[in-house]
Amino acid sequence: MSDNLLEEIFIKRSQQKKKTSPLNFKERLFILTQDKIAYYDYDLDKGKKKGLKGTVGIDKIKCVGTVQPEPSAPAERQYPFQIIYDEGPLYIFAKSDEVRKQWLHKLKHVVRFNKDLMQKYHPCFWMDGMWQCCQQEVKQAMGCRVLENKNVGVSKGSRRQSRKPLPPTPEEEKPLRPLPPQPPEEPALTTGMTVVAEYEYTPSTPQDLELRKDEEYIILEMSDSNWWRARDKYGKEGYIPSNYVVEAGNELEKFDWYCKSMNRSQAENLLKTENKDGGFLVRDSSKAGKYTVSVFTKGGETAGNCRHYNICTTQQGQFYLAEKHNFSSIPDLINYHQHNAAGMVSRLKYIVSSRAKNAPSTAGLGYGVWEIDPRHLTFIKELGNGQFGVVKYGKWQGQHDVAIKMIKEGSMSEDDFIEEAKVMMKLRHENLVQLYGVCTKQRPIYIVTEFLSNGCLLSYLREGLKQHPSPIQLLEMCKDVTEGMAYLEAQQYIHRDLAARNCLVDTNGTIKVTDFGLSRYVLDDEYTSSAGSKFPVRWSPPEVLLYCKFSSKSDIWAYGVLMWEVYTLGRLPYERLNNNEIVEQVSRGHRLYRPQLANDRVYTIMTSCWLDKADERPTFQELSVTVQDLLYELQ
Repeated sequence: MSDNLLEEIFIKRSQQKKKTSPLNFKERLFILTQDKIAYYDYDLDKGKKKGLKGTVGIDKIKCVGTVQPEPSAPAERQYPFQIIYDEGPLYIFAKSDEVRKQWLHKLKHVVRFNKDLMQKYHPCFWMDGMWQCCQQEVKQAMGCRVLENKNVGVSKGSRRQSRKPLPPTPEEEKPLRPLPPQPPEEPALTTGMTVVAEYEYTPSTPQDLELRKDEEYIILEMSDSNWWRARDKYGKEGYIPSNYVVEAGNELEKFDWYCKSMNRSQAENLLKTENKDGGFLVRDSSKAGKYTVSVFTKGGETAGNCRHYNICTTQQGQFYLAEKHNFSSIPDLINYHQHNAAGMVSRLKYIVSSRAKNAPSTAGLGYGVWEIDPRHLTFIKELGNGQFGVVKYGKWQGQHDVAIKMIKEGSMSEDDFIEEAKVMMKLRHENLVQLYGVCTKQRPIYIVTEFLSNGCLLSYLREGLKQHPSPIQLLEMCKDVTEGMAYLEAQQYIHRDLAARNCLVDTNGTIKVTDFGLSRYVLDDEYTSSAGSKFPVRWSPPEVLLYCKFSSKSDIWAYGVLMWEVYTLGRLPYERLNNNEIVEQVSRGHRLYRPQLANDRVYTIMTSCWLDKADERPTFQELSVTVQDLLYELQ
C-alpha cells in the first residue's frame, strides 16, 4: 500500500511469557505507517500476509532504541531493537545492522512529536523477571541509561508544537554504560538552552538565582533535575527551580490563554467565576498529547454553561475545531476563532487565565536545603493529629506556606527516616505532596511539607464539596491519584497506607498523595501488626492481611478502595464489619459493593484492583491510561 513507510519480516519476542524460551521467538511481517506499527502472521512458503497479530499506535510510543544482544544469542538474534510503549517493551530482531538502523531512523522520525518521550531507557532485555542491565525487578522501573539522542523529540515539560523538521538522528550510539537507578531524577534537556521564567522566584540561599517572570535565562548545568544552574541577562549565575521555567520559543507556554495542568472541572469553575460570555482557555486534554478549548456562554441561560472542544489534527499535521477550518498551529487556530465562531457556541471573546495562580512547589526550599532551621518556622494554627503527632500550618521565613509535622518521640524510627528523607525530597510530581525538608537538630523533629488549603481528601469528600460532584469530577480525583502513584511506582516506592485520609486537596481541587512510605518507620505495634486495631485492614489485600506481604500490587488494592471512598463520598469501607470479620470475608472472596455514583465501567476498574492474585492486578501506569481514556470518552 502506498501509505506504508517500511515493510520487513522480523523475529519478534513474545512479552506474555514469564520465562524466555525458543517458543517466545516467532517471525512476523512488520508494516510501519504514519499512524501505527502492525505485525502479522506470515506464510513464508506462499509469501503472503496472514492474520493481524498486534498493533502499536505511533502516538503511544515513548522510546525506540537498540538493545544489547543476549549472551550466546544465535546469529538471527544479533541485531535487536526495542519499541517502548504503555504496555512495555516490544523486542524485535533485525537480520542486519543496516536494516535495524533504517527502521530506527524512520521510527524516531515518526515519533518525534510524541508527548512524554522517555529520556532514560534500559539498554538490555527484561528477562526472567529482571532488567539484565541494572538488575531492577520492577518492569515499570525508570531506565538506567540516558538516551544520547533523545529520540529526536522533546522532553516532558517542553512540548514541541512547531512542525519545522528536526535534524536527522545520529546513527551511531555511544558505548553502553548502565547508570544506577537511584537517586530518581527526570533527565533534563541540554545545557546552553534558553528558558523563560513562568513564575517569580526569590532566592532562599546565597546559591540561588532570582527569577523574574517572562525574562530569559541561559541554562549552564542540569546535574540535579530539580535545580538547574542558570545565568541571567546581567551575567549573574545561580540555581533556579527547574519547574519554574520553560524552553524559549515554546509556542503555547507564552500565551495567557494556555492553562497547562488544568482539568475539566477546574476549567469550568474558573470560567464560571469570571462569568463572561465567550470567556475561554486552552488546556491539556485528558488524552495525552491532545488539547481542549473550554468556552463559557450565557446563551440565554441565567447561570450560563461551559462547552469543551477537542482540538483535532489532520493527517497533514494541521489543527482544527468544529468546522474543519485548518491551521498550521494552535495559536493561529485560536486567533481565527477569536474573530469567528465557525460552528462553536460562541467566538472566543475573553481570555480567562490561571497565570496568576500560585507557583508550583519546589523540591526543597532552596538548592541543597534539606535541613531546615526551626527558627525560620512560624506556627500559625493546628491542623490536626496524625499517626506521628500534631500537624500545624505555618510559614517559613514569614512568607512560604508550609505544613509542619511535629514527630511525637517514640512514634518513629527517626534515624532511618532522616536518611531516607534526603532521597524523598528529590521526588517531585504535581500529584504528590512535596517534602521540603526536616528539622533534626532538636526533639521533637519536624517534617516540613507543602501546605494544601483544602485539607485531606476524606474530609473534602464528606464536607468540602460545594455542590454535588459530577461523574467527571469524581473520575478526575481518581486520575490525580493514579498519576501520583504511577510516578511512585516508577521510582520503586511502595506507599503501604494509600487511602483518602492520606491524600490532600489544593486550592484548585487537585488531589495530591501524601505520607508515602512513612509507615515503614512507625514503631507502634498496633499500627504495624495486621492484628493491631490501628492497622489499615479495610484498605489491605489478602496477602498483607495474612502474610504482611507489601508490594506495589498491595498499593493497587488500596487504590481500588480509595476509588470506592471517592464514589461513596467518603463512606467507611465494610462499614458494618469489624477488622476480624473483614479479614475472614476478604480472604473468602467478599468484595465491596458498587457505589451508586459509579457506573459499571468505573466499578470494573475497582474490581480489577481487588483480584486475589497480586500479579494479575494492573499496574498504576495501566490504571492511569485506563482512567484517562474513560475521562476522554466522558468529555
